[in-house]
Amino acid sequence: MSDIDPPELHATRRPCVAALEAVVGEAIGVLDHGFVRLVDYMGDDAAIVQAARVSYGKGTKKVHEDRGLIRYLMRHRHSTPFEMCELKLHVKLPIFVARQWIRHRTANVNEYSARYSILDHEFYLPDPAVLGVQAPSNRQGRGDAVSPERAAEVLAWLKDDAEQCYRHYEAMLALRAEQGEEREGVARELARINLPLNYYTQWYWKIDLHNLLHFLSLRLDAHAQYEIRAYADVIADMVEKWVPSVWEAFRDYRLEGAVLSRLEIAALREAAQGRKPDLIALGMSKREAKEFAERFPELGPGNDET
Repeated sequence: MSDIDPPELHATRRPCVAALEAVVGEAIGVLDHGFVRLVDYMGDDAAIVQAARVSYGKGTKKVHEDRGLIRYLMRHRHSTPFEMCELKLHVKLPIFVARQWIRHRTANVNEYSARYSILDHEFYLPDPAVLGVQAPSNRQGRGDAVSPERAAEVLAWLKDDAEQCYRHYEAMLALRAEQGEEREGVARELARINLPLNYYTQWYWKIDLHNLLHFLSLRLDAHAQYEIRAYADVIADMVEKWVPSVWEAFRDYRLEGAVLSRLEIAALREAAQGRKPDLIALGMSKREAKEFAERFPELGPGNDET
């Protein structure tokens, strides 16, 4: 599935983005054996503007006006024009990453079938630098890296387990004779259940730009698991090449912007009038007040316990 001939070049009248055309078909490495490959795309910045204006062609609008319209759409969450653009990717990823990824149910997915084909002998081993302890304040995240000695021990276990499971997988499929005798092969759909979550799978993943930006807003976040964030970083670079005006607006209003609650706005109004806001009196919980203080340290009450 990973061996794909380079696309033939054809004259086309559809919108093309030179910076993105340059990476079509290129497998961009992620983690130790994974990759993201751009298969195809539809639309560009101009397609979003065209859809928003419900007109034909570029018309008489200037580039800066197009940029302003895209920023308006992003700012006011008018999502439909962004749905006019699509991206199709070929992704090779560990099974546990795929199980996180598939939670984004707004894409079209076709995964490599281990009922039909035999999975490759490739599995993910974390770099020791990202092999962390359980985070003390995040029940589903990791904290600082473990010691080099502990990392070596854990990586040895992961490798040994993965290797043994694959040997048994091959044996169940009767791909190799055991003790010189032929054995019946177990069905592939059953043999595959022995393999651990760090083995690699592949899929084609097609999604519109609106939902892709939602995926990136979650998976680029510092709280996202490192492994899926590594894939999001590669896809984000493609999106920036593909629709630079959209990416700029997305970065300003989503990635590096902020959504304020009613109570946070009230606190900022207090501060604008020269008063230090009493966050608890305004109605914030201790956790809300703590998070507000982390965003606006000069206005918060300090690091209260939650």
